[in-house]
Amino acid sequence: MSLITSWVESANKTDGGFPLNNLPFGVYSTAGQEPVCCTAIGDFVLDLDRLQKAGLVDGGAANVFSSDSLNGFMAQGQVAWDRVRQQLITLLQVDGIDTGSDQRSVIEQAMTAMTSVRMRLPFKVAEYTDFFSGRHHAENVGTMFRGKENALSPNWLHIPIAYNGRASTVVVSGTDVVRPQGQLKSPQYDAPIFAPCRRLDIELEMGAVIGQPSTMGQPVSVDQADAMIFGYVLLNDWSARDIQAWEYQPLGPFQAKAFATSISPWVVTRAALEPFRVSTPPREIPLLPYLEERKPLLYDIDLEVAIQPAEAAEESVISRTNYREMYYSAAQQLAHHTSSGCAMNTGDLLGSGTISGADKSALGSLLEMSWGGKEPLTLPTGEIRSFIEDGDTLILRGRASGDGFCVGFGECTGKILPAVTPVQGAKD
Repeated sequence: MSLITSWVESANKTDGGFPLNNLPFGVYSTAGQEPVCCTAIGDFVLDLDRLQKAGLVDGGAANVFSSDSLNGFMAQGQVAWDRVRQQLITLLQVDGIDTGSDQRSVIEQAMTAMTSVRMRLPFKVAEYTDFFSGRHHAENVGTMFRGKENALSPNWLHIPIAYNGRASTVVVSGTDVVRPQGQLKSPQYDAPIFAPCRRLDIELEMGAVIGQPSTMGQPVSVDQADAMIFGYVLLNDWSARDIQAWEYQPLGPFQAKAFATSISPWVVTRAALEPFRVSTPPREIPLLPYLEERKPLLYDIDLEVAIQPAEAAEESVISRTNYREMYYSAAQQLAHHTSSGCAMNTGDLLGSGTISGADKSALGSLLEMSWGGKEPLTLPTGEIRSFIEDGDTLILRGRASGDGFCVGFGECTGKILPAVTPVQGAKD
């Protein structure tokens, strides 16, 4: 697919991220204005509430864009999603509307420079489930703790493994994250202590945003699951590795993951990602029929992780990988989620699991990059890191590249602040 040329000149940049091919959805506000729904075009945020009130787009329900979340619009379903996307393409493409027309004037007045707005959490997260579906990551972590021969648990090649996380602490990019505290247990001590996390980490993930609900007691197929997904965000599932190591047996992560999950401000739709579909990897063990996919369900999205310590003048890119590395697609994860009869809601968020490639330069967590802290990273700016330190800012980026354009997600950033109440008398 080639670039859809727009009369908004900044939308036609090869590496801009927000061409007319993209049209992601988000929520923004400016000084003195309540948050409303928007899309991105070039260097601008376009107010969808103003366009709907002017009769230029139809969101499926009155004032559906006069909201601080996309949930109302997502609930309108695929017909409304497609209609608004096509209406925007018609309005914004070259020769779509006449220069100087009333429509053109309304659109121009509804555009605000991205640098002048505040992006908000794009949707109200109903529930949050985080999967463990990256094979390279699973094998790396398993090798560290169980040895290469037992790296994957017996069920891993058969079933998308996951845990239910906290929707209450999903935050939008740019939100500072306070270092968590919890119980830590060092091998040399008989009892745990309560102290700030010392092995704070990231997990580079994609998040699938559920637009359409399912009914309790009624599983959905993989194809039906794909159609339920409104779009995708970048997702950083912050992880306290030392807290996790003590608490995770036998029920899995709890406080080690509950303190924060960051997502990018733009939800990139399935329609925008359609040209970039790729298949999941070949199966050495066939999946059960309910998980089989009949069409490509992953996406070719280049991803990178950067870190900027407080004392560094610039960021350092520490990983580059691709979403196509996943073993299970979001549609397979969602189909499995409903297989027991579990009901899904508009606004549910599914984390993909850490996305790591086969090469050391393509790892999605510091746990892997430093091999559990045994091989610290030396950044180009001179700092040394095994895990994240206070003042560090972590940045995730993603883009799918087409013919003369790229579909971007915006950045997913977070800065680590010190623990609120340092614990006295902690053993090293």
